[in-house]
Amino acid sequence: MRSLPETLTTLELPSGKVQLDGHGYLVNPDDWTPEFAQYVADKEGIDMTTLHWDVIAFMHDYREDHGVAADQRFVLRYLADTQGTNKHDTRLLMYELFPYGYVKQACKIAGMKQPRAWSTG
Repeated sequence: MRSLPETLTTLELPSGKVQLDGHGYLVNPDDWTPEFAQYVADKEGIDMTTLHWDVIAFMHDYREDHGVAADQRFVLRYLADTQGTNKHDTRLLMYELFPYGYVKQACKIAGMKQPRAWSTG
């Protein structure tokens, strides 16, 4: 849960400027671009694969359909369905894709606002 006042920064990308909160999440998810995702992934040390991009696309589709960011359980279900994995292997896959966690990396790369008090399990 956030406890400090927001310190906003502006990131200039070739596609335009975006505002970030103090933890590097987009202030306005509608400002997201694939270029922003690649920028964040590079900073997080993640080499984006087709599966990474598929997860990010699912997260965007979910937000568009439901008006809120997808909780990790929905992304896990998506991965299980598309990859044919069981619950245990799906969790392992999630942490192979985003080793420092769904909220810390997947949500940030996808341009979602930083969740205030979310369970990441």
